[in-house]
Amino acid sequence: MKSLPFTDVTVKDRFWSPRQTANSEKTIPHELEQCRTTGRISNFAKAAGVMEGGFEGIFFNDSDVHKLVEAASYTLHTHPNPEWEAELDKVIDTIAKSQQADGYLNSYFTLVEPEKRWQNLGMMHELYCAGHLFEAGVAHYQATGKQKLLDVACRFADLIDNTFGHGKRDGLPGHQGIELALVKLARVTGETRYMSLAEYFVTKRGEAPHVFEKELENPDLPGGLGAYQHHYTRDGKYEGTYSQAHKPLSEQTECVGHAVRAMYLYAGAADIASETRDVDITNALDALWQNVEKRLYVTGGVGPSGHNEGFTQDYELPNFSAYAETCASVGLIFWAHRMFLLKGESRFIDVLETALYNGALSGVSLDGIGFFYQNPLASRGGRHRHPWFGCACCPPNIARLIGSLGQYIYAQSEKDLWINLYVGGAATATVAEDVSLKLTQETDYPWSGDVKITLNPDKSAKFALNLRIPNWCDNFKVSINGETHNAKAAPNGYLSINRAWQSNDTVELNLDMPVERVYAHPYVRDNLGRSALRRGPLVYCFEDVDNPNGAFETLSLVDNAAVEAVFNNELLGGITLIRGTGTVFDVSDWENSLYHPKPSLQQMDVTAIPYYAWCNREAGQMAVWVL
Repeated sequence: MKSLPFTDVTVKDRFWSPRQTANSEKTIPHELEQCRTTGRISNFAKAAGVMEGGFEGIFFNDSDVHKLVEAASYTLHTHPNPEWEAELDKVIDTIAKSQQADGYLNSYFTLVEPEKRWQNLGMMHELYCAGHLFEAGVAHYQATGKQKLLDVACRFADLIDNTFGHGKRDGLPGHQGIELALVKLARVTGETRYMSLAEYFVTKRGEAPHVFEKELENPDLPGGLGAYQHHYTRDGKYEGTYSQAHKPLSEQTECVGHAVRAMYLYAGAADIASETRDVDITNALDALWQNVEKRLYVTGGVGPSGHNEGFTQDYELPNFSAYAETCASVGLIFWAHRMFLLKGESRFIDVLETALYNGALSGVSLDGIGFFYQNPLASRGGRHRHPWFGCACCPPNIARLIGSLGQYIYAQSEKDLWINLYVGGAATATVAEDVSLKLTQETDYPWSGDVKITLNPDKSAKFALNLRIPNWCDNFKVSINGETHNAKAAPNGYLSINRAWQSNDTVELNLDMPVERVYAHPYVRDNLGRSALRRGPLVYCFEDVDNPNGAFETLSLVDNAAVEAVFNNELLGGITLIRGTGTVFDVSDWENSLYHPKPSLQQMDVTAIPYYAWCNREAGQMAVWVL
């Protein structure tokens, strides 16, 4: 199974097109300016010797620029802009000039600690930054055909391959990400050494003696011992769960440690499993997936704890303190997509879709220039979007996700075509060995479950069109060229239509999209007795601005009261609201008392909006789960 590349897919609909336009016209220029004003880009110029001065910012700031270049590259395909392309070329030129004679490229170590390369892999992010450079080089080449950044990436990858691996220096990324990047680099260049190195980084992880434990023996670690000891030791002894390095991946069954690190590792491991058919890795990923399903917010957020930016234990999913980093939801999308490509089952795309429309998309404002690092499921009004962060991993991460959306919509197996996401637009593919196909989707998804698919092969072609039936949909209808098609989804969650397709054949899919109240597992203590509203792929929330009398600690939906979904074209870029009836405790009953024996309830009309759109009007209270 492989995905259709973003270069073969266009998006044109009412939901995603405005977001890709905002990404191109607002988000990426805004982030470029932030990278300039914070010294992230000038760090490369200083490392190249074309500018005076010292390193500015955090030691992994290179990665923000690399992700920005990747996001901008996708955008040059979706929204061609010669002026913007020239600006991007200047940034790439600066990066390229900073590359050292042996291929090394990291502005922090070049400027600050050049003699200490590769000595603190556990915390200093050298291989992580390299991975984002590789992804940027691949994306820029695919989007523009220009090879300059790809060549820079290959030179650095060659140095890393000559340094690490079997029979060479021991070393692993403390922050994963290079694994999946090396796979991308191998696939676009055909260089098998990169794939072998990615496999080494995945399969060597967690083996004793532990690489990171040995690094702790160095009293002169670059960056110092403090952060290392905090994250990698417990009671003075090495403990590698923070970086998923406590045991070999093949033995891991529980999602632990830093959530973004974990998601990137599992995504890279799924790539390796797809390439090598490694049963041990596949079985471990299956076990880890079963575990993450016990640690997954209803919004597709992962990692509840701010202490380790990551996982704690099964069913521990607090709402107000939820960390649920935007990058972690983006990483979950990477992992889920690769699990689908590995196993061909819709359950992985169900999670991908939930994270995409909720936990990840909430990370960027509707105007494209405000961001969340954390994505809680309840707020007392103290949460605000920010234009940037000192640790700015999330803004360029959501930008590259939105820019590359096309690659998640469709997939191909040897003979068949798969539709994973219902997004208006078009795609081109080669089917039945040598038949060129153009496919279009017309839909108002996620506001409507009606999808019209038109297929235009350049000649008759027999293949299966596989339509994903989302797990939230209990009833659906399908017609082909206006005639009802009675079929059920297969156990893999797809409805397969296998026939000889002709030009202008149409498939109409109608997915029922009722408003549903969903309930958390009883072990999720914060949500006992509470429910959340969901319609289609969207999770909803209640905000002060729509519910001025809603005391969200006590807001309760009235049982059996009717709820309605109403589209409002003027609000928040056009959204479907959910309206119903709720109750809250009358706080005046308490006056100055802390306790009251018989509180009364106030009944009121309530309005819920999609979770991704919260905090786009004014700061205030918010809740996903209500009584």
